Amino acid sequence: MYDCIIIGAGPAGGTAAYHLAKKGHSVLILDKANLPRYKPCGGGVSSIIQQWFDFDFTPAISLKTDRVYCTWQHQQAIAVNTQDYPIWMVRRDIFDFFLVQQAVKQGAILQDKTEVTQLEFKNDKWIIKTPHQEFLGRYLIAADGAKGSMVKLLGFKKQKKLVAGALEIEIPYHHQNNVDTYFEFGLVKHGYAWNFPKADGFSMGAGVFTNQRKPQNYHQIIAHYASLFHLNLDDATEHGHPIALWNGNQKLHTDNAILAGEAACVVDPFTAEGIRPSIFSGLKASEAIHHRLGGDINALVKYSEIMAQEWGKEMIWAQKLSQIFYHFPRFSYGIIEKHPSCANTMTKIFSGKLTYSQVAQKGINLLLVNH
Repeated sequence: MYDCIIIGAGPAGGTAAYHLAKKGHSVLILDKANLPRYKPCGGGVSSIIQQWFDFDFTPAISLKTDRVYCTWQHQQAIAVNTQDYPIWMVRRDIFDFFLVQQAVKQGAILQDKTEVTQLEFKNDKWIIKTPHQEFLGRYLIAADGAKGSMVKLLGFKKQKKLVAGALEIEIPYHHQNNVDTYFEFGLVKHGYAWNFPKADGFSMGAGVFTNQRKPQNYHQIIAHYASLFHLNLDDATEHGHPIALWNGNQKLHTDNAILAGEAACVVDPFTAEGIRPSIFSGLKASEAIHHRLGGDINALVKYSEIMAQEWGKEMIWAQKLSQIFYHFPRFSYGIIEKHPSCANTMTKIFSGKLTYSQVAQKGINLLLVNH
């Protein structure tokens, strides 16, 4: 029997596995995919995550970008220098697997190509059923993403989440010399488009991050956006995927089990940033399980409380900003043009150097006063 079984080998699951195994706990990681696996994702992650680990992420980073451009219909560009807080651009198959491999080095056991079909909590332990075998665990971390089945199997019936949609296109490019990051706010209604460089190409995408769902041709939008960079989609691959945006604090624990990552709906509702919050939740999940194994009977309850206090309170502000910004995008972008420091602030929030609670009220007041 394992101290903890983690379902899902993404950033949240890998983080939790690493820290639990490092503390000497027996950990099993299960994932239905054949790892490493492709994961649709822009792949921008704040370098601030390095502070939560004692190993170097360099082998998992495709490139580092230190300049961000915000644009409106590819015009009116606002440039932000991020040399002091570079954004890492990663391929999720490489990044996620690298993180899991660090957990394995600490003693965690990884079993991929293993889909969990049933769960049973009996005699104070979890029985994890797969098509070919069963596993026993004292505790369970469900980190199987926005499309995973663990939330339902664990009995979380009504999650507070806003399911956003995104289309992403991977464009190979073998002579990469553009390492700048682009956020485009004028081509997508109630959302944005992005161009994230990689060492061997570009990840371009478009998504809507509000509950407004007017039909839009994302493929056409991205094709036009790509043409502005003199790129075409002839050799590109296309992937659509849901994003579980935070939409309110909620219970993230049940009997000897907790939710982490996108299964816990931790994605930022303003920027749609998902990797850093997933890693943060994985870190806090590992601490909760460690304390529970150490005898703290309230550790899992505290996990829900900690996520609400340390992440949820920031997301309340993020949601308020999102509701104003994406409802009046042209007006909001005009405010950023008049006050370029706003773009710098947005980038610092994405990079983890600032929190929403430090700056959001000032930003909201600026939008409301000018409106």
